[in-house]
Amino acid sequence: MTEPSAPSHAPDSAPEFSRKINADTVRRAPMTEVIEATEAERKALADRFELESIERLTATIRLRATRGGTMIRVAGRLEADVVQTCIITLDSVPAHVEEEFEALFAPESLIEDPGSEIDLDPTLSDAESPEPMDNNRIDIGELTAQHLSLALDPYPQVDGAVFEGFDDGPLEDEEEVAPEEPEKPNPFAALQRLKPRE
Repeated sequence: MTEPSAPSHAPDSAPEFSRKINADTVRRAPMTEVIEATEAERKALADRFELESIERLTATIRLRATRGGTMIRVAGRLEADVVQTCIITLDSVPAHVEEEFEALFAPESLIEDPGSEIDLDPTLSDAESPEPMDNNRIDIGELTAQHLSLALDPYPQVDGAVFEGFDDGPLEDEEEVAPEEPEKPNPFAALQRLKPRE
């Protein structure tokens, strides 16, 4: 196992948490990487995922070549301590996240060429398709960030929080402002006025 990877020096448009691995290095021998987000990266990811904060984010990533070195299979396990916001009370909700994930990567040329046949790893489900490499590189930091997002509770709540619905006001107010129907004229009133007086 290698030491934790250093942050990638990427342009401003790069992902907030970027750790790129050259696929040729993996093709020569399987490897395991331990990555950890810096304070600045955690803050940027918290903004991206609309979290109050990310106190810790680490991942252990295993990479190995498959299908004769054509593709790279990635298996990872992440751990994170995050602070979300309760959807009812808006109070802080601390949470510990642990998630395991897998992914398959292939060169862009194989994925973009509709005539090429990609022999998938038989241990993966039929529904899983390979993701494209970026210039023969795999960003295991961004992959970790994506799976952290999927592992977050979409409806965080503090213990005991109860949603009581929206207050639309008392029904009597609606009755008071409701317009009254005009009184219908009496058809016999006109006849009564035409009747000669004695």
